[in-house]
Amino acid sequence: MNGTLYLLPTALGESPWPLVLPAGTREIACRLRHFVAENAKTARAALKWLDHPVPLREIAIEQLPEPLKPDDVERLLAPLREGADLGLMSEAGCPGVADPGAALVRRAHGLGIAVKPLVGPSALLLALMASGLDGQRFAFHGYLPQREPERSRRIVELEKRSRQNCETQLFIETPYRNEALFAALLAACRPDTWLCVASDLTLATECIATRRIADWRCRAASAEFQRRPTVFLLLA
Repeated sequence: MNGTLYLLPTALGESPWPLVLPAGTREIACRLRHFVAENAKTARAALKWLDHPVPLREIAIEQLPEPLKPDDVERLLAPLREGADLGLMSEAGCPGVADPGAALVRRAHGLGIAVKPLVGPSALLLALMASGLDGQRFAFHGYLPQREPERSRRIVELEKRSRQNCETQLFIETPYRNEALFAALLAACRPDTWLCVASDLTLATECIATRRIADWRCRAASAEFQRRPTVFLLLA
């Protein structure tokens, strides 16, 4: 009989687990002995954070290879086919959502293996909830181009798509490049476009603000989220 693939959310930062995870999610995580993780080091830290009752040296943690090949998927899912339950963990937030791991989940479905998503933090969902922007129609685009003029062209494309479809556009950036992306947004977007900046979600330093571009231009706000994990949301 196959085991169950549990999709285990992890913290977005340094918060006590009771503030960000239901007790039921932790209970299941602490029963598991096999894990596949985006990053094995952060997975070990997460299990220690959860106070997993089994010593870490006795827990099997496999890191997702990059690139992930079909043979890797079969190997990583082997414990499930042998009857053991398996936890899939991202580096932060929900696995398979703006994170690797979807290929394992898709293959598990193909093998008839039960897939169980567990409740926990998702930076994208939390940012969308708190933004006040359209939560009926939205799209996540990952990272925008790092260089100009490609980045500004992409911003203009997303603003046009948002305006045509009444659709919120979500994207992220490596924290040390937040300031450059923010400046590009202020330069490229129309004054009446809405921009939400959501930083350090679930942490004590959390900061979320939604303003029109014209209002953002009047504020020297980049220092508020410089080098902090941030989700950007745009609605034209």
